[in-house]
Amino acid sequence: MSAASPDETAIGRRAIDLRSDTVTRPTAAMRRVMAEAEVGDDVYGDDPTVNRLQSVAAERFGFERALFFPTGTQSNLAALMAHCARGDEYLVGQEAHTYKYEQGGAAVLGSIQPQPLENEPDGSIALTRIAAAIKPDDVHFARTRLLALENTIGGRVLSPEYLREATRFAHARGLATHLDGARLCNAMVKLGIDPRSAVAGFDSVSLCLSKGLGAPAGTLLFGSAAFIDAARRWRKALGGGLRQAGVLAAAGLYALERHVERLAEDHEHAARLAAGLRALGLDAPAPQTNILWVKIEPADVAALRAHLGAAGILATVGERTRLVTHLDVTRADVDATLAAFSAYYARRGGPDR
Repeated sequence: MSAASPDETAIGRRAIDLRSDTVTRPTAAMRRVMAEAEVGDDVYGDDPTVNRLQSVAAERFGFERALFFPTGTQSNLAALMAHCARGDEYLVGQEAHTYKYEQGGAAVLGSIQPQPLENEPDGSIALTRIAAAIKPDDVHFARTRLLALENTIGGRVLSPEYLREATRFAHARGLATHLDGARLCNAMVKLGIDPRSAVAGFDSVSLCLSKGLGAPAGTLLFGSAAFIDAARRWRKALGGGLRQAGVLAAAGLYALERHVERLAEDHEHAARLAAGLRALGLDAPAPQTNILWVKIEPADVAALRAHLGAAGILATVGERTRLVTHLDVTRADVDATLAAFSAYYARRGGPDR
């Protein structure tokens, strides 16, 4: 007997998948534009749909150029390698994806030294920490070249005021600035700001199309013409040269045009889920965007995971459980999830606080 697929549970119901916003499926309309996309060979630069995506997105976010990548990890790595030479250093938060979750690619493949700094509770890095970490011009030290920030980070939104201060400070100290904007559109929607305001002060930005925006794959890297030329060379070296990529670019164009403003629904669903969990007595702070965190007692982790699975709910359950709402999660799914949590804790007499 074959195992159930992620979108169908062992008991035959459609799964409610709260593991990540990377699990979304292309909508029927998105699939149609993908099937009809005009394509060419992007390594030669003649895929018209890729070129249109890059042009439209660069103009929207206020950069000279944009470059399409298969993944966000590859986009971030190419950006770091375009900014930094062998033996250089970049400053980055301890919690940042480029440092913590991308297998140390900057060091392993780019020979770039990361200098991880402690994130503040709101996800920012204090300017005093940044200042203290910048190395003097001395042969004993790696050359500090870049400040890399992330927005959103763990679902938290960095304020435009902080980003303005941080990028201005970095530039005044001779550093370039890179933004890992994997979920940047969530920050834009939460703050009610336009794309150009969201990236002001950054020399380069990486924007994922395959998370909340719902495309099946793809990330855009923004920067100056010279920077994108360098990143294109690194993309090829990293195995990111795509051929008829227009089928993916078409999904990205569709997502940028139709799936940005609807992110507010995901934020509302996350807030509703967190409020319901708090009503049950769980420690579930109100989320800023589509990612919420729930404290689960160690004794409950395994049993709760099994209970949710039996109810058709896929979640990464741990002592600090992350639940993520997205394009494929409805209000009814949120209510079904709350019902499953309620049934579990009713059976054991409520959570320990």
